[in-house]
Parts: sequence; structure tokens; C-alpha cells
Amino acid sequence: MKAFSNISQDSVVETYEHLFAPWVKELGLTDFEVSEGKASAIMHQNPSLHWSAGAICGQAILAAIDTVASLAVNTTDRQGKGTVSQNTQFIRPAFSEDLKIEVSVLNFGRTIVYVEAKVIFVESGKLVAHSTLEFAF
Repeated sequence: MKAFSNISQDSVVETYEHLFAPWVKELGLTDFEVSEGKASAIMHQNPSLHWSAGAICGQAILAAIDTVASLAVNTTDRQGKGTVSQNTQFIRPAFSEDLKIEVSVLNFGRTIVYVEAKVIFVESGKLVAHSTLEFAF
């Protein structure tokens, strides 16, 4: 199995295409940006991701957060082994605007890495969701 630690801006798209399941790619994440301990991506409004009220459904947002967080963890010299927990608060519905998922690695413990994610509207910058995650390594 190929290791994916130290993902860089040059390798992020290739890693994303290789690492994640086809249904994750159907989320339509684009515009990846990474640096050590950080990652971001854009999630576009897509009717196939909307629930009946017309906003992007929470399940899709949760999956996008986890995906971008996985990339952020693997920009470091410690390879993540998987998500242990994700705690997300939805602040407002994801209507109309595209979303930007911004993730930062906060701290490495002995066996856990702590991560924070914010989901914001691309145009207005308003917070849509906030999440904390733990990954095993």
C-alpha cells in the first residue's frame, strides 16, 4: 500500500483521485489547497446533494469535512490511519452559495491527531458548520 503522508500542493489531486472511493468523488470537491497541517477545498452547489428543502444535505457536508481533514492530516510527516471521531455543529443551512471547507491540524497526541474544520460560504464568508475531528496515526 502506497503511503500518502507529506501530501503537497503538487500531489494533492493525484492523491485525492487515488485514495478516495468513487462516491466521495461524486461530492464534486475542487480547488484543493494544501500546506503543512492545512487543507481546503470547494464544494459546489449540486442538486444531487440537496435534500428536499434545497440545501446541501448534512451527510454530504460531513463526508466533505472528513475527506478534506484526511488530506490535511496527511500533509504532515505522520500518516493518518483513519477517523476516530467527528463532532460537527451545523450553524445554518447550505443554500445557494458554494462552500469552502477549511481544515487545520491542531495537535498531535501520542496516538491521536486533533483537527478543526470550518465550512463557510465562498461569497459571504458566513459560517455554515464547525467540526472537530480525531484521527488515529
